[in-house]
Amino acid sequence: MTDLPFRFGVVAGQAPDAASWTGLARRAESMGYATLLVPDTIATLSPFTAAAVAATVTTTLRVGTYVVCAPYRTPETVAWETTTLHTLTGGRFELGLGAGRPDAEQDAAVLGVRFGTPSQRIERISRTIDAVKDVRVLVAAAGSKLLRLAAAKADTVAIGVPPHYPEEQVAAKLDELYELAGDRYNELELSMNLAVAGDEPPGRLLDRFGRTGSGILTGTSGEMADVLRCRRDRLGISYVTVNAQCMDSFAPVVERLAGT
Repeated sequence: MTDLPFRFGVVAGQAPDAASWTGLARRAESMGYATLLVPDTIATLSPFTAAAVAATVTTTLRVGTYVVCAPYRTPETVAWETTTLHTLTGGRFELGLGAGRPDAEQDAAVLGVRFGTPSQRIERISRTIDAVKDVRVLVAAAGSKLLRLAAAKADTVAIGVPPHYPEEQVAAKLDELYELAGDRYNELELSMNLAVAGDEPPGRLLDRFGRTGSGILTGTSGEMADVLRCRRDRLGISYVTVNAQCMDSFAPVVERLAGT
């Protein structure tokens, strides 16, 4: 379904100190991960700052947000931050945008910003994309309205479904995206996040996210690689991001598939 090669990203947002954060960035780069992506929550590091620091200690690793919550900043503020990082990283910054995870409204209240209705948040994402230039933009989407926007304006579309959702539900979202994108569908990079991955994933992650679902991938490196190849053949998903707690155990899969 897609001619795009596999690429892999790490989603990480916490570190006790600078040495731990920069060490994580260097390890991700050495293991063949293409990106290090930072969530946008008040419980994690500030995404633009953390991405900048990671970029200073790496040379090929791309850095980005996963994903900027639309209500927290004006489109102009996001464009300012993005342009700065695009310039200072030598073009290694990728902007991820979303309308807000389930508990994002609570963060908005703490930050003193208005969360807005779903339509208002989607409109803000649209205006943000229009304000940003020369940077890859990922949109995390699941609902029809946001899928429509992603189909029209994103470079990468991350299917934002809970980890326990079966692959059939992901396929249904992609079918909808296909209908919305039309001729543009083949230009899109399709992405999914793995909340749990590896041959022996941490038990606490299995307890939190479950043991089955499209966002749970366990087994030997060969078995996991086979699943991802089949998923790319069937669904076109070529960009796979993984929870940083699984980065090391998933690295053999990255070694097998990255760039192929």
